[in-house]
Amino acid sequence: MSSTTTTIPPPSSLIRLAILEADTPPAGTHARYNGYRGVFTHLFTRALASPSQEPLSSYLTITAHDVVNISPSDPYANYPFLSEIDAILITGSKHSAFENDPWILTLTEFVKKAITKGDAENGGRTIKVIGVCFGHQIVGRALGQTVERNERGWEISVTRVGLTEAGRGIFKGREDLKIQQMHRDHVVGVPEGAQLLASTDVCENQGFIIPGKVLTVQGHPEFTVDIMEELLESRRAIGLFNDELFGSGVERNKVDDGLFIAQAFYRFLLQD
Repeated sequence: MSSTTTTIPPPSSLIRLAILEADTPPAGTHARYNGYRGVFTHLFTRALASPSQEPLSSYLTITAHDVVNISPSDPYANYPFLSEIDAILITGSKHSAFENDPWILTLTEFVKKAITKGDAENGGRTIKVIGVCFGHQIVGRALGQTVERNERGWEISVTRVGLTEAGRGIFKGREDLKIQQMHRDHVVGVPEGAQLLASTDVCENQGFIIPGKVLTVQGHPEFTVDIMEELLESRRAIGLFNDELFGSGVERNKVDDGLFIAQAFYRFLLQD
């Protein structure tokens, strides 16, 4: 999946990562991986593989939290306690982050709390926040940015994103990355205190970083060729993609830098 990876040794102590599942994967993907926790576990397992074959459990403990199906009487019942985790990762979703469904508003408030007050509830240690696609947009919204439908349309399948100076710093001097995409919403502008990581002609904000606190990407490093193939097929079947868009996606559904990006996620999680 990834064209460039390196070996990362296990940390001195495990990182407790909570996956906030903002959707259920398509049927075939869900059957194979059992939700987005499984998809991201598969990603990190491959990205952190080492010659000495330490298991993923030497690096991360991963928990999954359904943030869509919430209880009106206790909307945070499915969420982790900030005092019991080191980081959260908000997944992608078929939903739009600018919508005002109760679960989206709850998620946005939780993310804002994790960013602004997480250390107060975690013994002074910062809660790291990673956002992927919809998750990137939720983080942008939580930090006061507008999220809206992109008038330039869809970005799908493997897409080259050009890195900024900050992006080159995060991704080891690379000038660009190839990353799977599946979105037509975008974050307008960059939050105060954040640095833009990458851009394309279609979507200027392809991710941002607040050093030591937040790291987001608009694309999907967790998507494999098979996952993208299922998404392309299913969205053509319901008429969301025409033949031209579908064909373009199929043609570009090849090698990407997902594992390399996941390693950058992990290095971010290790930062003090």
